[in-house]
Amino acid sequence: MTPFSTKQRLAIATAIIAMLAVAMFAGTAFKRFELAASDSPESTAPGPGATSGALEFGGLKRTYFVHVPTGYDGIKPLPLVFVLHGGGQSAESAERMSGMSTKADIENFLAVYPSGTGRVSSMPTWNSGVCCAYAMEHHVDDVGFLRALIGKLESDYTVDPNRIYFTGISNGAMMSYRAACEMADEVAAIAPVEGAQDIDCRPSAPVSVIVFHGTADNLVPFNGGSTPYQIGSKRTDRPVADTIGFWVKQDGCAPKPSHEETKEVHLDNYSACDGGAAVTLYAIQGGRHVWPGARVSGNHVPATDLIWSFFAAHPKP
Repeated sequence: MTPFSTKQRLAIATAIIAMLAVAMFAGTAFKRFELAASDSPESTAPGPGATSGALEFGGLKRTYFVHVPTGYDGIKPLPLVFVLHGGGQSAESAERMSGMSTKADIENFLAVYPSGTGRVSSMPTWNSGVCCAYAMEHHVDDVGFLRALIGKLESDYTVDPNRIYFTGISNGAMMSYRAACEMADEVAAIAPVEGAQDIDCRPSAPVSVIVFHGTADNLVPFNGGSTPYQIGSKRTDRPVADTIGFWVKQDGCAPKPSHEETKEVHLDNYSACDGGAAVTLYAIQGGRHVWPGARVSGNHVPATDLIWSFFAAHPKP
């Protein structure tokens, strides 16, 4: 065997160090993502007031749980808010990360936390079109599942059909975008957090959109592109600006937004949209791949409060 030259050994060592650095960074980023889910990340149980359920769809047993607010009486129709976990997260961690169940008790809406699919139950993903992993690779019909779940929840609870909303983080945000694109007949508004809309989108009706995205997100870059830290096959994410531009045009909004800036946030509000819709962007300055306002986010942006206020103001006409 011909021995490596000094130059070759140096090149190999440099490559190994680079790969280790990427792996360490990816691990650190994912750990921050997981820590944001809860002050007690080891807990796997839903919060109090949760009712677990299952639905057979597409040959799979799909699971979810619903947080029924303390003010639910079965008579008054309530809004329904879907909270979609990120890739490799769980429905329970999405509940803890978002704090949406606490908000549901205060504002009197139903919060539902469905689970994606995976080779193992601890690593579920959503098929948002070009991401992620198992769900995408196996062409899981998550749009069909979510439609079926809406129908089941409307039969199990008294739901206001004009106030059905989706939010989620990362892969869950991507799935929220897909829900708006393919379920606009049912979805009033979405609130994607740190996700990308990488699919061709042809919504059948206006959908209100509020986006939260950190300018320093290294997993789903604010300005688009690809990173080494993706789950599953490599993809190129579209810039947030392109997605906002799409929805402004799709919803028939006035092209020039009102603009506000603070140290933490650059805020753009697009109004005068068709059907009373609106498009809003919270660009979190220096924000990373974390739910804004979570304990490890490094900012004080009250994303959950802002999401609910936006949802409440934008039912279907």
